Amino acid sequence: MTPRIAVMGAGLIGRRHAMHVAASPDADLACVIDPSSVGQAVAEDFGAPWMQSLEDALAAGRPDGVIVATPNQMHMRNGLDCVAAGLPALIEKPLCDSVADGERLVAAAEAAGVPLLTGHHRRHNPLMQRARQIIDDGAIGRPVVANAMFWIYKPDDYFEVEWRREKGAGPVFLNLIHDIDNLRFLLGDVIAVTARESNAVRGNAVEDTSVILLEFASGVLAPASVCDATVAAWSWEANSGENPAYPQTDQDCYLIGGTHGSLALPSLTLRRAQGERSWYSPLDISRAQVPDEDPLARQVSQFVRVIKGQEPPLVSGREGLETLRVIEAVKSSAAIGARVTL
Repeated sequence: MTPRIAVMGAGLIGRRHAMHVAASPDADLACVIDPSSVGQAVAEDFGAPWMQSLEDALAAGRPDGVIVATPNQMHMRNGLDCVAAGLPALIEKPLCDSVADGERLVAAAEAAGVPLLTGHHRRHNPLMQRARQIIDDGAIGRPVVANAMFWIYKPDDYFEVEWRREKGAGPVFLNLIHDIDNLRFLLGDVIAVTARESNAVRGNAVEDTSVILLEFASGVLAPASVCDATVAAWSWEANSGENPAYPQTDQDCYLIGGTHGSLALPSLTLRRAQGERSWYSPLDISRAQVPDEDPLARQVSQFVRVIKGQEPPLVSGREGLETLRVIEAVKSSAAIGARVTL
């Protein structure tokens, strides 16, 4: 039987989820759940029933799973409703808008035995999967250092929407969370952060720029910087080609150094010494190749396999919670001007 998946929320990312579910050979779009006229229009665009609430969707014909793409502050409530109905749920990132809410949602899902997934879709990207394999296979030796950059310019009209100027809507919560999750996927758990931030360019309540030192349990140290007020070429969106809305640039935004080599992403460029490891030795340079597949489509297929009980989530609710802990620690560190341990 082909699982029927409902999409709750019809904003920009909700529309993309609905598109991928409708196009998937593995799933059917059960309905679009959103009380607005936008929700009705999205449902019509993809030939699916329009429902104004989860209760309506359950009454009309129970779906097999739900993708929750509502505003962040609604994630806990919507997630709890899915858990109460026994419906596997994929919650768009961030899992919740606070660690406390995330803990409550994860605890409820685990107690009920209901699969809970977090929509950190980049882990599904073949680029990330191959990078993880390269590191796990020991090609760079023991990872010791990394660097991550998200540098872009958000145009003035982006900030005409009021909530984007208010606390909780800066690039740390909206953008850096992706990069933190990628680094956790590649390098393991973060145990401490030290962060500084600035709003000197626009003067909004949210930061324009943040610079963070991440300390990993493995001993890896990684500076990460995020800025949405610079014209630059270093961000996952611009470099990976993952989202066609952004012009692609031939650059790398992540560098990972190990005792026997280094890896640059998203180009998957591996550098190792020719002969003896020494700064005098020239480098052997190779580049891995991966298929060009949309990670959101791959995420839908994986959600289907979870619904069927064939495999565990690639990004569980608990994994999403752990990434959220790091982001909350970044904001806390910047606020108090000191190192924060997790």
